[in-house]
Amino acid sequence: MEIKSKLLGEQVVDPDTIITFPHGIPGFENDKRFKFFHQEGSDIVFWLQSLDNDEVLFSVAHPTHFNINYSFTLTDEEEAMLEAEGNSDDLIIMIILHKNEENTEKPTIKGSIKAPLVINTKTRKGIQKVLVQVEQSITLTETSNEIDLSAS
Repeated sequence: MEIKSKLLGEQVVDPDTIITFPHGIPGFENDKRFKFFHQEGSDIVFWLQSLDNDEVLFSVAHPTHFNINYSFTLTDEEEAMLEAEGNSDDLIIMIILHKNEENTEKPTIKGSIKAPLVINTKTRKGIQKVLVQVEQSITLTETSNEIDLSAS
């Protein structure tokens, strides 16, 4: 199957790699079929291209790249939609990234951490899990035992 993407141009998509969001993504409910593309030059960012609208494209990444670890429970309805059947081994979590251009000198990338995407890699079904009440905790990891005492 061939698609056209406003950003990626013409692409050939294997129908067996299409991810379906049965209810779409909030704000994009009419976009139900998506395809992952890897962003060249980045080991972190992927493109999630809508196959229903060539102008809808999300930058997404694994939250672990940003030291974000999720712990939440899916509702029975969400498990049924994902066809997860209580098995979380096939589920991946991604966060949608967006560029914050308020500071034009140094734009930053932010992630929608309160609404991760949950995708069943086996059934290729996905949802966006909106987390209403979030408790945050911080994990500090030592990366080096060396202390730089050189003068600045």
